[in-house]
Amino acid sequence: MDIQMLRERARIIRQVRSFFDLRDYLETDTPLLAPSLIPESCLEVFQTLRLPPAGSRHEERPYWLIPSPEIWMKRLIAQHRTSLYQICKCFRNGESSGRQHSPEFTMLEYYTVGADYRDSLEITEELLSFLLKGTDSPPEISPPFIQLTVEEAFEEWAGFSLFQAARTPGAMEDQARRLGLDPPPGLSDPGLYDLIFIHAVEPRINLARPVALTEYPAFVPCLAKKSGDGKTVERWELYARGVELANCFTEETSALQVRLFFESEKAEKERTALVRHAVDSGYWKIFDTDSPFPPCSGVAMGLDRLIMVLCGRKTLDGVLPFPME
Repeated sequence: MDIQMLRERARIIRQVRSFFDLRDYLETDTPLLAPSLIPESCLEVFQTLRLPPAGSRHEERPYWLIPSPEIWMKRLIAQHRTSLYQICKCFRNGESSGRQHSPEFTMLEYYTVGADYRDSLEITEELLSFLLKGTDSPPEISPPFIQLTVEEAFEEWAGFSLFQAARTPGAMEDQARRLGLDPPPGLSDPGLYDLIFIHAVEPRINLARPVALTEYPAFVPCLAKKSGDGKTVERWELYARGVELANCFTEETSALQVRLFFESEKAEKERTALVRHAVDSGYWKIFDTDSPFPPCSGVAMGLDRLIMVLCGRKTLDGVLPFPME
């Protein structure tokens, strides 16, 4: 990386901190190694070991590199009920290094107490406007965002109604084959959704302005709060110049729903994961206390990708100080 890019990267990171500091978010600094993780069947992780002290009779203990600081930040929210942000390294296994991927990357994660996903969308528009202030920025990276529902995106680019297909046994698989995809036998509707989205929808999310894709299907498991219609969850993802930048939820605060998610995803991880990890079976209890977990919304943003897009680069190689080989 050239020295000018290093300076620009540092400037953008300083501006991100300034944005949240001015809004009285507390910056946090949580561990990168965790004894247990939130189970997410769509993610693979890295395992490491902590050796016991010399002379100890305890065995070595596995730890895992975090794919997100969420597991720590939600504990802080439960205890202190305040808005937080963090810039830290995160790690995701099973992903090749490439134009827009790196197994080690920089995450910006921010949680706003008393907010929902719509509030977070406004905050994220304000963040980009703040970072672009005083620059001659092209419209494809400038707010306001275009907002499309997942249903609208499937109708536009995959040529069918997602929710209608999900109600009809076999319809999702039929649509995948119509699109020239070859799903493996027995693939679930969430798996078929991912297959169609990745190959038929996501490559086309490259419009004249950043796109916030909203109202994700509730049959795809995540820790977002369900919408009133029961079919969708309060979630959006942000794309600019065709690059996925951020993922946002109105956070699920029901202890029961968090426990059920953990149990379901843990079972799926044990069945399919390349690297299994420990799951804290009591994590749901932070949502079931005398002082209930506050309503809040969280955004996870790939900071390397954001810098790449803001600087007009097409790959991460020019943005990462030391790209992975």
